[in-house]
Amino acid sequence: MNPQAKLIFITSLLLGTTITISSNHWIMAWTGLEINTLAILPMISKSHHPRAIEAATKYFLVQATASALVLFSSMTNAWCTGQWDITQLTHPTSCLILTMAISMKLGLVPFHFWFPEVLQGSSLITGLLLSTAMKFPPITLLFMTSPSLNPALLTSMAILSTALGGWMGLNQTQIRKIMAFSSISHLGWMTIIIVYNPKLTMLNFYLYVLMTTTVFLTFNSMKVLKLPTLMTAWTKAPSLNAILLLTLLSLAGLPPLTGFLPKWLIIQELTKQDMALTATIISLLSLLGLFFYLRLAYCATITLPPHTTNHMKQWHTNKPISTSIAILTTMSLMLLPISPMIPTII
Repeated sequence: MNPQAKLIFITSLLLGTTITISSNHWIMAWTGLEINTLAILPMISKSHHPRAIEAATKYFLVQATASALVLFSSMTNAWCTGQWDITQLTHPTSCLILTMAISMKLGLVPFHFWFPEVLQGSSLITGLLLSTAMKFPPITLLFMTSPSLNPALLTSMAILSTALGGWMGLNQTQIRKIMAFSSISHLGWMTIIIVYNPKLTMLNFYLYVLMTTTVFLTFNSMKVLKLPTLMTAWTKAPSLNAILLLTLLSLAGLPPLTGFLPKWLIIQELTKQDMALTATIISLLSLLGLFFYLRLAYCATITLPPHTTNHMKQWHTNKPISTSIAILTTMSLMLLPISPMIPTII
Protein backbone atom coordinates (compact mmCIF):
# COMPACT_ATOMS: atom_id res chain seq x y z
CA MET A 1 0.00 0.00 0.00
CA ASN A 2 1.13 3.54 -0.80
CA PRO A 3 2.74 5.08 2.35
CA GLN A 4 0.79 8.34 1.92
CA ALA A 5 -2.50 6.42 1.67
CA LYS A 6 -1.58 4.33 4.72
CA LEU A 7 -0.81 7.52 6.67
CA ILE A 8 -4.21 8.99 5.71
CA PHE A 9 -6.04 5.80 6.81
CA ILE A 10 -4.17 5.56 10.15
CA THR A 11 -4.80 9.27 10.82
CA SER A 12 -8.50 8.79 9.99
CA LEU A 13 -8.68 5.85 12.42
CA LEU A 14 -7.18 7.99 15.19
CA LEU A 15 -9.49 10.90 14.31
CA GLY A 16 -12.64 8.73 14.22
CA THR A 17 -11.77 7.09 17.55
CA THR A 18 -10.99 10.46 19.19
CA ILE A 19 -14.26 12.01 17.94
CA THR A 20 -16.36 9.12 19.27
CA ILE A 21 -14.73 8.81 22.70
CA SER A 22 -14.74 12.56 23.36
CA SER A 23 -18.25 13.39 22.12
CA ASN A 24 -21.35 14.06 24.20
CA HIS A 25 -23.74 14.31 21.25
CA TRP A 26 -25.01 11.21 19.46
CA ILE A 27 -24.46 12.66 15.96
CA MET A 28 -20.78 13.30 16.69
CA ALA A 29 -20.35 9.78 18.10
CA TRP A 30 -22.00 8.35 14.98
CA THR A 31 -19.73 10.47 12.73
CA GLY A 32 -16.64 9.09 14.49
CA LEU A 33 -17.85 5.51 14.04
CA GLU A 34 -18.44 6.13 10.31
CA ILE A 35 -14.96 7.64 9.84
CA ASN A 36 -13.48 4.57 11.56
CA THR A 37 -15.38 2.15 9.32
CA LEU A 38 -14.38 3.95 6.11
CA ALA A 39 -10.72 4.14 7.22
CA ILE A 40 -10.34 0.43 7.99
CA LEU A 41 -12.05 -0.88 4.80
CA PRO A 42 -9.09 -0.20 2.42
CA MET A 43 -6.75 -1.80 4.96
CA ILE A 44 -8.83 -5.00 4.98
CA SER A 45 -9.07 -5.20 1.17
CA LYS A 46 -5.50 -4.04 0.35
CA SER A 47 -4.28 -7.51 -0.74
CA HIS A 48 -6.94 -7.66 -3.54
CA HIS A 49 -7.43 -11.35 -2.76
CA PRO A 50 -11.06 -12.53 -3.21
CA ARG A 51 -11.21 -13.50 0.49
CA ALA A 52 -10.03 -10.02 1.51
CA ILE A 53 -12.63 -8.35 -0.73
CA GLU A 54 -15.30 -10.63 0.75
CA ALA A 55 -14.15 -9.75 4.28
CA ALA A 56 -14.26 -6.01 3.50
CA THR A 57 -17.79 -6.34 2.03
CA LYS A 58 -19.06 -8.27 5.07
CA TYR A 59 -17.45 -5.75 7.42
CA PHE A 60 -18.99 -2.81 5.56
CA LEU A 61 -22.51 -4.32 5.56
CA VAL A 62 -22.44 -5.20 9.27
CA GLN A 63 -20.95 -1.87 10.38
CA ALA A 64 -23.34 0.14 8.17
CA THR A 65 -26.31 -1.72 9.71
CA ALA A 66 -24.96 -1.14 13.24
CA SER A 67 -24.36 2.59 12.54
CA ALA A 68 -27.90 2.93 11.19
CA LEU A 69 -29.22 1.31 14.39
CA VAL A 70 -27.14 3.72 16.54
CA LEU A 71 -28.65 6.65 14.64
CA PHE A 72 -32.16 5.19 14.89
CA SER A 73 -31.77 4.57 18.63
CA SER A 74 -30.53 8.12 19.33
CA MET A 75 -33.25 9.68 17.14
CA THR A 76 -35.95 7.65 18.92
CA ASN A 77 -34.59 8.80 22.27
CA ALA A 78 -34.43 12.43 21.10
CA TRP A 79 -38.00 12.19 19.73
CA CYS A 80 -39.37 10.87 23.05
CA THR A 81 -37.24 12.79 25.59
CA GLY A 82 -35.77 15.76 23.69
CA GLN A 83 -32.22 14.70 24.71
CA TRP A 84 -29.29 14.18 22.30
CA ASP A 85 -26.79 13.68 25.12
CA ILE A 86 -25.17 10.22 25.15
CA THR A 87 -25.48 9.81 28.92
CA GLN A 88 -29.22 10.73 28.85
CA LEU A 89 -30.36 7.62 26.98
CA THR A 90 -33.48 6.76 28.99
CA HIS A 91 -36.13 5.48 26.56
CA PRO A 92 -36.45 1.65 26.91
CA THR A 93 -36.79 0.98 23.15
CA SER A 94 -33.76 3.17 22.41
CA CYS A 95 -31.73 1.28 25.04
CA LEU A 96 -32.68 -2.07 23.47
CA ILE A 97 -31.83 -0.92 19.92
CA LEU A 98 -28.54 0.57 21.12
CA THR A 99 -27.59 -2.71 22.85
CA MET A 100 -28.16 -4.49 19.51
CA ALA A 101 -26.13 -1.89 17.60
CA ILE A 102 -23.13 -1.96 19.97
CA SER A 103 -23.24 -5.79 20.04
CA MET A 104 -23.01 -5.80 16.23
CA LYS A 105 -20.11 -3.33 16.34
CA LEU A 106 -18.23 -5.41 18.92
CA GLY A 107 -19.13 -8.90 17.69
CA LEU A 108 -21.04 -10.05 20.76
CA VAL A 109 -23.24 -13.15 20.51
CA PRO A 110 -25.76 -13.38 18.77
CA PHE A 111 -24.27 -10.79 16.35
CA HIS A 112 -20.82 -12.39 16.20
CA PHE A 113 -20.94 -14.34 12.88
CA TRP A 114 -19.15 -11.69 10.82
CA PHE A 115 -16.11 -11.32 13.06
CA PRO A 116 -14.20 -14.62 12.50
CA GLU A 117 -14.83 -14.41 8.73
CA VAL A 118 -13.58 -10.82 8.48
CA LEU A 119 -10.51 -11.57 10.60
CA GLN A 120 -9.71 -14.63 8.47
CA GLY A 121 -9.76 -12.46 5.32
CA SER A 122 -7.43 -9.81 6.78
CA SER A 123 -3.68 -9.73 7.38
CA LEU A 124 -2.42 -10.21 10.96
CA ILE A 125 -1.76 -6.48 11.50
CA THR A 126 -5.22 -5.51 10.17
CA GLY A 127 -6.66 -8.31 12.33
CA LEU A 128 -4.91 -6.76 15.32
CA LEU A 129 -6.53 -3.38 14.56
CA LEU A 130 -9.97 -5.03 14.18
CA SER A 131 -9.56 -6.90 17.49
CA THR A 132 -8.32 -3.92 19.52
CA ALA A 133 -8.52 -0.36 18.14
CA MET A 134 -11.86 -0.85 16.33
CA LYS A 135 -13.50 -2.11 19.54
CA PHE A 136 -12.50 0.94 21.58
CA PRO A 137 -15.18 3.43 20.33
CA PRO A 138 -18.14 0.98 20.71
CA ILE A 139 -17.04 -0.12 24.18
CA THR A 140 -16.70 3.55 25.18
CA LEU A 141 -20.32 4.16 24.09
CA LEU A 142 -21.35 1.07 26.10
CA PHE A 143 -19.43 2.50 29.09
CA MET A 144 -21.21 5.89 28.83
CA THR A 145 -24.71 4.40 28.45
CA SER A 146 -24.24 1.49 30.92
CA PRO A 147 -26.54 2.89 33.69
CA SER A 148 -29.50 2.83 31.25
CA LEU A 149 -28.99 -0.66 29.81
CA ASN A 150 -30.81 -3.85 30.78
CA PRO A 151 -28.59 -5.92 33.16
CA ALA A 152 -30.38 -9.25 32.51
CA LEU A 153 -30.01 -8.88 28.72
CA LEU A 154 -26.31 -7.96 28.97
CA THR A 155 -25.59 -10.85 31.38
CA SER A 156 -27.32 -13.34 29.04
CA MET A 157 -25.37 -12.06 26.02
CA ALA A 158 -22.12 -12.14 28.02
CA ILE A 159 -22.58 -15.77 29.10
CA LEU A 160 -23.52 -16.80 25.55
CA SER A 161 -20.46 -14.96 24.18
CA THR A 162 -18.10 -16.70 26.61
CA ALA A 163 -19.71 -20.09 25.84
CA LEU A 164 -19.75 -19.75 22.04
CA GLY A 165 -16.36 -18.04 21.90
CA GLY A 166 -14.85 -21.01 23.71
CA TRP A 167 -16.89 -23.70 21.98
CA MET A 168 -16.45 -22.56 18.38
CA GLY A 169 -12.72 -22.03 18.83
CA LEU A 170 -12.14 -25.67 19.82
CA ASN A 171 -11.86 -27.22 16.34
CA GLN A 172 -10.20 -24.31 14.50
CA THR A 173 -6.80 -24.67 12.84
CA GLN A 174 -6.52 -21.10 11.52
CA ILE A 175 -4.73 -18.77 13.95
CA ARG A 176 -6.81 -15.70 13.02
CA LYS A 177 -10.11 -17.52 13.60
CA ILE A 178 -8.87 -18.78 16.97
CA MET A 179 -7.98 -15.19 17.91
CA ALA A 180 -11.43 -14.03 16.75
CA PHE A 181 -13.21 -16.53 19.00
CA SER A 182 -10.82 -15.59 21.81
CA SER A 183 -11.91 -11.96 21.34
CA ILE A 184 -15.62 -12.92 21.47
CA SER A 185 -15.00 -14.84 24.70
CA HIS A 186 -13.15 -11.90 26.30
CA LEU A 187 -15.96 -9.53 25.28
CA GLY A 188 -18.31 -11.71 27.32
CA TRP A 189 -16.22 -11.02 30.44
CA MET A 190 -16.23 -7.27 29.72
CA THR A 191 -19.99 -7.12 29.11
CA ILE A 192 -21.07 -9.08 32.19
CA ILE A 193 -19.67 -6.49 34.60
CA ILE A 194 -20.35 -3.23 32.72
CA VAL A 195 -23.62 -2.41 34.50
CA TYR A 196 -22.19 -3.09 37.98
CA ASN A 197 -18.65 -1.69 37.65
CA PRO A 198 -17.95 0.00 34.27
CA LYS A 199 -14.36 0.93 35.23
CA LEU A 200 -13.58 -2.75 35.67
CA THR A 201 -14.76 -3.34 32.09
CA MET A 202 -12.32 -0.70 30.84
CA LEU A 203 -9.47 -2.23 32.88
CA ASN A 204 -10.30 -5.64 31.39
CA PHE A 205 -10.34 -4.09 27.90
CA TYR A 206 -6.94 -2.42 28.32
CA LEU A 207 -5.31 -5.62 29.57
CA TYR A 208 -7.01 -7.61 26.76
CA VAL A 209 -5.59 -5.13 24.21
CA LEU A 210 -2.12 -5.47 25.75
CA MET A 211 -2.11 -9.29 25.61
CA THR A 212 -3.77 -9.57 22.18
CA THR A 213 -1.29 -7.08 20.70
CA THR A 214 1.59 -9.17 22.07
CA VAL A 215 0.20 -12.40 20.58
CA PHE A 216 -0.61 -10.88 17.16
CA LEU A 217 2.82 -9.19 16.87
CA THR A 218 4.54 -12.46 17.86
CA PHE A 219 2.61 -14.42 15.21
CA ASN A 220 3.36 -11.68 12.66
CA SER A 221 7.06 -11.79 13.55
CA MET A 222 7.11 -15.58 13.01
CA LYS A 223 4.86 -15.32 9.88
CA VAL A 224 2.44 -17.93 11.29
CA LEU A 225 -1.15 -18.20 10.02
CA LYS A 226 -2.18 -21.78 10.89
CA LEU A 227 -1.40 -24.51 13.42
CA PRO A 228 0.78 -26.75 11.19
CA THR A 229 3.02 -23.74 10.42
CA LEU A 230 3.17 -22.96 14.14
CA MET A 231 4.64 -26.46 14.74
CA THR A 232 7.67 -25.64 12.60
CA ALA A 233 8.06 -22.01 13.72
CA TRP A 234 10.29 -22.92 16.70
CA THR A 235 13.27 -23.14 14.34
CA LYS A 236 12.92 -19.45 13.44
CA ALA A 237 12.94 -17.87 16.89
CA PRO A 238 13.17 -20.42 19.74
CA SER A 239 13.18 -17.80 22.53
CA LEU A 240 10.15 -15.97 21.07
CA ASN A 241 8.32 -19.29 20.75
CA ALA A 242 9.01 -20.15 24.40
CA ILE A 243 7.72 -16.76 25.56
CA LEU A 244 4.62 -17.19 23.34
CA LEU A 245 3.64 -20.17 25.55
CA LEU A 246 3.45 -17.91 28.62
CA THR A 247 1.67 -15.08 26.75
CA LEU A 248 -1.04 -17.48 25.56
CA LEU A 249 -1.51 -18.79 29.10
CA SER A 250 -1.80 -15.16 30.28
CA LEU A 251 -4.50 -14.54 27.63
CA ALA A 252 -6.27 -17.65 28.97
CA GLY A 253 -6.31 -16.06 32.44
CA LEU A 254 -4.08 -18.42 34.40
CA PRO A 255 -2.49 -17.17 37.65
CA PRO A 256 0.08 -15.76 38.38
CA LEU A 257 0.05 -14.01 34.96
CA THR A 258 -1.50 -10.63 34.01
CA GLY A 259 -4.59 -12.18 32.37
CA PHE A 260 -5.75 -13.55 35.74
CA LEU A 261 -6.11 -10.02 37.19
CA PRO A 262 -9.33 -8.88 35.38
CA LYS A 263 -10.99 -12.30 35.79
CA TRP A 264 -10.22 -12.29 39.51
CA LEU A 265 -11.63 -8.76 40.00
CA ILE A 266 -14.74 -9.52 37.90
CA ILE A 267 -15.51 -12.71 39.84
CA GLN A 268 -15.03 -10.77 43.09
CA GLU A 269 -17.39 -7.98 41.93
CA LEU A 270 -20.05 -10.46 40.73
CA THR A 271 -19.93 -12.19 44.13
CA LYS A 272 -20.43 -8.83 45.86
CA GLN A 273 -23.52 -8.27 43.66
CA ASP A 274 -25.02 -11.62 44.86
CA MET A 275 -24.36 -13.19 41.45
CA ALA A 276 -22.23 -16.10 42.66
CA LEU A 277 -24.00 -18.54 40.30
CA THR A 278 -23.30 -16.30 37.29
CA ALA A 279 -19.65 -15.98 38.38
CA THR A 280 -19.39 -19.79 38.64
CA ILE A 281 -20.96 -20.33 35.19
CA ILE A 282 -18.72 -17.80 33.39
CA SER A 283 -15.63 -19.18 35.18
CA LEU A 284 -16.44 -22.72 34.04
CA LEU A 285 -17.13 -21.54 30.48
CA SER A 286 -13.73 -19.85 30.34
CA LEU A 287 -12.21 -23.36 30.62
CA LEU A 288 -13.33 -23.94 27.01
CA GLY A 289 -11.14 -21.02 25.96
CA LEU A 290 -8.29 -22.36 28.08
CA PHE A 291 -8.38 -25.57 26.01
CA PHE A 292 -7.63 -23.89 22.69
CA TYR A 293 -4.99 -21.59 24.22
CA LEU A 294 -3.29 -24.71 25.59
CA ARG A 295 -3.60 -26.28 22.13
CA LEU A 296 -1.85 -23.27 20.57
CA ALA A 297 0.82 -23.32 23.28
CA TYR A 298 1.27 -27.09 22.82
CA CYS A 299 1.70 -26.73 19.05
CA ALA A 300 4.08 -23.80 19.49
CA THR A 301 6.50 -25.26 22.02
CA ILE A 302 5.96 -28.91 22.87
CA THR A 303 5.24 -30.84 19.65
CA LEU A 304 7.48 -31.55 16.72
CA PRO A 305 5.82 -32.20 13.34
CA PRO A 306 5.80 -35.86 12.25
CA HIS A 307 8.58 -36.65 9.79
CA THR A 308 6.19 -38.39 7.40
CA THR A 309 4.62 -35.09 6.28
CA ASN A 310 6.40 -32.77 3.90
CA HIS A 311 6.89 -29.74 6.11
CA MET A 312 9.31 -27.11 4.91
CA LYS A 313 11.87 -26.67 7.68
CA GLN A 314 12.39 -23.02 8.50
CA TRP A 315 15.99 -21.85 8.42
CA HIS A 316 17.16 -20.76 11.87
CA THR A 317 18.21 -17.13 12.01
CA ASN A 318 19.42 -15.30 15.08
CA LYS A 319 17.08 -12.40 14.44
CA PRO A 320 16.72 -10.43 17.69
CA ILE A 321 13.27 -10.03 19.25
CA SER A 322 11.97 -6.52 18.61
CA THR A 323 11.92 -4.16 21.59
CA SER A 324 8.16 -3.56 21.35
CA ILE A 325 7.39 -7.32 21.54
CA ALA A 326 9.80 -7.68 24.48
CA ILE A 327 8.16 -4.82 26.44
CA LEU A 328 4.60 -5.96 25.65
CA THR A 329 5.43 -9.57 26.59
CA THR A 330 6.91 -8.49 29.93
CA MET A 331 3.75 -6.48 30.71
CA SER A 332 1.51 -9.36 29.56
CA LEU A 333 3.17 -11.66 32.08
CA MET A 334 4.07 -9.57 35.12
CA LEU A 335 1.34 -7.05 35.97
CA LEU A 336 -0.44 -9.19 38.59
CA PRO A 337 1.61 -7.73 41.53
CA ILE A 338 0.06 -4.29 40.86
CA SER A 339 -3.39 -5.63 41.83
CA PRO A 340 -3.36 -3.97 45.31
CA MET A 341 -3.22 -0.61 43.48
CA ILE A 342 -6.38 -1.34 41.47
CA PRO A 343 -8.96 -0.35 44.16
CA THR A 344 -7.29 3.09 44.41
CA ILE A 345 -7.50 3.53 40.62
CA ILE A 346 -11.09 2.33 40.19
